[in-house]
Amino acid sequence: MKHLLFPCPDVPRPLPFYLAAEEYLARNFHDGFFFIWQTDPAVIFGRNQHMETEVNLPFCRQEGIGVFRRKSGGGCVYADRGNLMVSAVTGGNDRMFVFSSFISLLALSLRKLGFDAWPSGRNDITVSGRKVSGSAFYSTGSRNIIHATLLCDSDLDRMQMAITPPESKLRAKGIASVRQRVANLSDFGRADQDTVRAELVGSFCDGETELSPEDVRRIENIVASYLDADFIERGKIPHNHHGNTEENLFV
Repeated sequence: MKHLLFPCPDVPRPLPFYLAAEEYLARNFHDGFFFIWQTDPAVIFGRNQHMETEVNLPFCRQEGIGVFRRKSGGGCVYADRGNLMVSAVTGGNDRMFVFSSFISLLALSLRKLGFDAWPSGRNDITVSGRKVSGSAFYSTGSRNIIHATLLCDSDLDRMQMAITPPESKLRAKGIASVRQRVANLSDFGRADQDTVRAELVGSFCDGETELSPEDVRRIENIVASYLDADFIERGKIPHNHHGNTEENLFV
């Protein structure tokens, strides 16, 4: 895969821009791409989740925490500047193999940095039994999008307040709260974000490429589909959405 660079990297971009970038790359290119990004405090929940049962909306509104739905499946996550967001766009018809290979390589990269990191379940990575990363996947047909969180030094108390999963889900995992289950890499040793980022790029990528300003403009046209109220509240893809709406929501 190629490490993807964006023009004007110091220009702040909203979270939906990066979700739209994944979609744009999957629909318009055949190469494999990998990029790491960060966002201001936000909650991102899966395509099939019920917003009201997963997100503490009054708290998020009060604290200015963005609330967004993604087009992949999987659970609700919290992100802030202490969290590295990892995105990969690739081909491959064996979705299980593509997804498991991504998670295995992500865990291996963390072990190279000295963390006792291992895949857990279908889409998590744990260090000493605590979740530091969760991943989600969807396919546009012949192309696959994988995105993962990686907690380096995130505000976990704020996460606890922003995410409100049903008690039944917590009981199924044998835990009392989100905070009990998750941890930052910084809880287990030095977790300098630049060092982590460099290790991941070195593990996943065999070169780099940069998008053009025209690519960015076309990505920005897709952003509107992620800001559509019907999509955020009910997961309904806007009528003007470009592409196949019968995507495979793997996890």
